[in-house]
Amino acid sequence: MSRWTSANIPPQYGRSAVITGPGGLGFETALALARAGAEVILAGRNPAKGAEAANAIRAAVPSATIRFERLDLADLTSVTDFADRLHEQRSGLDILVNNAGVMRPPEWRATADGFEQQLGINYLGHFALTGRLMPLLMNGARARVVTLSSIAARQGAIHLDDINAQGWYDPMPVYCQSKLACLMFSFELERLSMAHGWGVSSIAAHPGVSRTDLLHNAPGRRSAIGVARSLLWFLFQPAAQGALPSLFAATAPQAKGGGYYGPDSLGETRGHPVPAKIPPQALVQTVATRLWEMSQELTGNPFVHTVPPA
Repeated sequence: MSRWTSANIPPQYGRSAVITGPGGLGFETALALARAGAEVILAGRNPAKGAEAANAIRAAVPSATIRFERLDLADLTSVTDFADRLHEQRSGLDILVNNAGVMRPPEWRATADGFEQQLGINYLGHFALTGRLMPLLMNGARARVVTLSSIAARQGAIHLDDINAQGWYDPMPVYCQSKLACLMFSFELERLSMAHGWGVSSIAAHPGVSRTDLLHNAPGRRSAIGVARSLLWFLFQPAAQGALPSLFAATAPQAKGGGYYGPDSLGETRGHPVPAKIPPQALVQTVATRLWEMSQELTGNPFVHTVPPA
């Protein structure tokens, strides 16, 4: 499995993929899947940026089947509308890559539904999206859900008594919580899929430390970490390299349901996909169960509404 690259992606003709976030890692993931022959739907909140990304992929891959669909993960109504459109357009879906995210806004900010922004976009929006799309995934062929975590999850803790961080907001610990929640969601989704026979594999990945606009978009270019991202760009691996763990999880025959993949070098900050180190707190089942229940309550029970009881 060492030195796996996008050249190792099996042919994806006849397969379909939804990827959230049209920039950075999402763009590179979509580009590689389009090159491999998949039908790709890029989903994001900015139509101009999404159209630009789709056009760039068409220019690079003239045979690409790709389009942009509007999806605002900070608004559960937008998530439901997006899922409803896909249900009207198609009968199945093979790959969902929960990629989009925000990192370290300097102060507490609310989503349209009143969630802390990092929790709402990075985790709860994707939780709701996956639930709403589950019937399509269940009709897909060897369907996979790939959810992006982060090496920051190692420092994460789930604050079940104040998951919205209204009483303790600190940008980096809250980011770590959101990415730990993503990892625990991926594991719990696999457990439930196996238990209930949903036939959908859930796999987590993280990109290491990659050269994207994530640090520029939230803290800002003039923040200390934004300046570091600009001046020390050579410490960050290219986005195409950072996308490899997601692509491995989405396509490699050897990627296992319930697995977690990241880069293989320098403390998992760069390199090629291998099994990643799992933080021990990500494996606490009592917290995972309560987090799932809480997420269902907060997002309108998307799995109850879309997945028939086993």
